[in-house]
Amino acid sequence: MSTGVTARAAGLLLGAGLDALLGDPRRGHPVAGFGRAAAGLERAVYADDRARGVLFTGACVGGALALGALAERAGRGRPVVRCLTTAAATWTVLGGASLAREGEIMARHLESGQVGAARVRLSHLCARDPSTLDDKGLARATVESLAENTGDAVVSPLFWGAVAGVPGLLAYRAVNTLDAMVGYRSPRYVNFGWASARLDDAANWIPARLTGALTVLAAPVTGRAGAVADAWRVLRRDGAHHPSPNAGRCEAAAAGALGVSLGGANTYGDTVEARPVLGDGPVPDIPDIRRAVRLTRAVSGAAVAAGVLLALGLGAARKGPR
Repeated sequence: MSTGVTARAAGLLLGAGLDALLGDPRRGHPVAGFGRAAAGLERAVYADDRARGVLFTGACVGGALALGALAERAGRGRPVVRCLTTAAATWTVLGGASLAREGEIMARHLESGQVGAARVRLSHLCARDPSTLDDKGLARATVESLAENTGDAVVSPLFWGAVAGVPGLLAYRAVNTLDAMVGYRSPRYVNFGWASARLDDAANWIPARLTGALTVLAAPVTGRAGAVADAWRVLRRDGAHHPSPNAGRCEAAAAGALGVSLGGANTYGDTVEARPVLGDGPVPDIPDIRRAVRLTRAVSGAAVAAGVLLALGLGAARKGPR
């Protein structure tokens, strides 16, 4: 097996370790910098037009892809450099540690009866309007966000890092960031954000299903008898019912693993979305948040192992038999 393949796999593992140990960079986060640059470009080129949105998305993702390609080229024939650049990119784009930490913060607020603080903190996890949510509504929003974002913030970047190295890591994070910025179906972005939303759907199609499968495997950490069977059953039955082609796979598997029901009415600004119910159990309660955090951490760990093995396997396949 080539040193380049080994360096990529080692870089993914090292970057995931840095994320687990340090979390997101506290200052000067590159993803935040990308978001500011993309927002500036949006102000310059915005029009209520799909073609303009395609150009905007192409310029932003193409820039991230080009930067990743330059970093990958710098490491060609230099395994230590490739390992370190892959590790830096992986640490930059992963959000597993921060995701779990936000879940724990929500749990602490709600366990101590600080519903107002929990409403304020929910914005760190999702764009849902928390103003009318009670403790159970906040618990459901937290569990759903943990389930969906485990795919977006951990499994997807590791998958694309394994498949395409640094260019895959940076391009995926650009796609996902643009979807969060302009992918919502608001009057302003229904046309301009169309390309970003569809590209995000495509980029997450395989990783979302991988997230569902890893959630089934990790289900025993929830402490429920039959959690694996329930996660698999609900994933197969309800995974396609979500309006997103991908989020339903993550949320349905988590609902089955935790023994709860997810879905219902969600408010985003002036828009109310009625989503189908996923799962068979009760609506999540406050204690379910910490179980969901454990599940997120277990799925994240499994995703790291899967990403490393995928990188090694694809490298061996490209090299072929000797």
